Amino acid sequence: MTRTHPHPDAIQTDLVRHRIVSEARRHFLSHGFRGVTMSDLAAELGMSKKTLYAHFLTKVALVEAVLNDKFEGAETELQSITAGCSTDFLTALHQMLACLQKHTSELQPSFVRDMQRASPELFQLVENRRRQLIQRYFGTLFTEGRKRGMIRKDVPVEVIIAMLLAATQAIVNPPSLAEFGLTPTTGFSAIITVVLQGVLTMKGRTP
Repeated sequence: MTRTHPHPDAIQTDLVRHRIVSEARRHFLSHGFRGVTMSDLAAELGMSKKTLYAHFLTKVALVEAVLNDKFEGAETELQSITAGCSTDFLTALHQMLACLQKHTSELQPSFVRDMQRASPELFQLVENRRRQLIQRYFGTLFTEGRKRGMIRKDVPVEVIIAMLLAATQAIVNPPSLAEFGLTPTTGFSAIITVVLQGVLTMKGRTP
């Protein structure tokens, strides 16, 4: 069977796109994207604005690529945690929470405000990807924890996940964060604390 190899031009294009996304991620998530122009970003990257627009037609397309890159990274980490701690519920739980906390903390208030004001559809992307990760990885983890006596058996795992998703959607969004004076990190931390206190057994709370 003949193997095909990527064309050098395609490899170069991927490398340039990756560099653009990495630099944009560093600026956008920390400082918001409304105050960072494509000209600013092109200058930071040492390329022409024409080259930048050849890879991303609009700033919104670039922000979307940044978010997808972020969630792909989070999923890779969660997959690694799941594979490495398949028989250790508490270790996996703590590592998964730390992973989500880390990725949530990267979304600074300025970035969240910009999504609310300029591109609400981008926050919908955040919610959709976040929902997928919680359903997939926490659903699997809680099911395993229930088998090991660390998650209450009188509450179906599906209900626990539904409550976690509903609380996250209701609180970790731009209007609610502003109303309650929370950041994405503190809002998510509060939700996790309340939900876990309700569903973990005494065995599950043992360090």
